[in-house]
Amino acid sequence: QVHVVESGGGLVQAGGSLRLSCTVSGSMFSINAMGWYRPAPGSQRKLVARITSGDSTNYLDTVKGRFTISRDSAKNTVYLEMNSLKPEDTAVYYCNVEGRTTSGSMEADFDAWGQGTLVTVSS
Repeated sequence: QVHVVESGGGLVQAGGSLRLSCTVSGSMFSINAMGWYRPAPGSQRKLVARITSGDSTNYLDTVKGRFTISRDSAKNTVYLEMNSLKPEDTAVYYCNVEGRTTSGSMEADFDAWGQGTLVTVSS
């Protein structure tokens, strides 16, 4: 079993910056990719940024050039550096982890979510 914990949300003025962190803990697991999602009107959570174990990244078009995702594999942690924040970036940001757990000879893929961290951008 893995646990996903986010931190770093808060209140910031438009144009400001925030850094979100997400750490995965547990035993006998490997990570394939980690990403940040936020709710979108009329849809489920929308991908904001994602990074793979090979450091490939992809971003939501509206955050390209403003947000940067990075990871520290030794700490099982992913970061989202958010700059030039806009009021429309206000949301609960959820961390998602895709990986595989190993128990004896058994392996199982997992897709785990954190509880979310609130980012509020005031105008």
